Amino acid sequence: MAREEIVSNSGEELILVDELDREIGSDTKSACHTGNGILHRAFSIFVFNGDDELLLQQRSPSKPLWPNYWSNTCCSHPRRGEKMDEAVSRRLMQELGFDCPLEFLYKFKYQAQYGAIGAEHEYCWVYYGRYDGPVDVNVSEIADWRWVRIGDLEAELEASPERFTPWFKMEWAHIQHNFLDMLLRRTGTDG
Repeated sequence: MAREEIVSNSGEELILVDELDREIGSDTKSACHTGNGILHRAFSIFVFNGDDELLLQQRSPSKPLWPNYWSNTCCSHPRRGEKMDEAVSRRLMQELGFDCPLEFLYKFKYQAQYGAIGAEHEYCWVYYGRYDGPVDVNVSEIADWRWVRIGDLEAELEASPERFTPWFKMEWAHIQHNFLDMLLRRTGTDG
């Protein structure tokens, strides 16, 4: 299934944070991603199905930063005045047409430059969830999507790392090293 719905714009107000992730104000999405970027709050979601496959999305060609790159299930920003738990549920539904329980894993700060076009400079909260139902992608946000087995993902990352967003590669390495065994044990599988 697929639908087309505009759910984001360059003028929406994002939450600016300091080096300790304390809120210090807001600015537009456009301003936050211009030049070297302004540090702002963001989130990334990793959703697995019952077969321990990770849902990946390919970013829309209309995205100004990293268009057509493969990335984790969903990533975006809480808006000014929005709580993180509201933001993650909102965006999962807007992009993929489903909601599921999400568990906070960790947060980290990073900066990634996309040539002269702009940058991500984010304090990113990373979440994990499980879901086995239908997916209804929003084609204004997502060019393609797929479930991928962990071993196949590892092989792709090794062979073609340039096809994936920088934050996904950082997050996946951290999840694999610090959380993956625990997450897989919860479902009674060994990966």
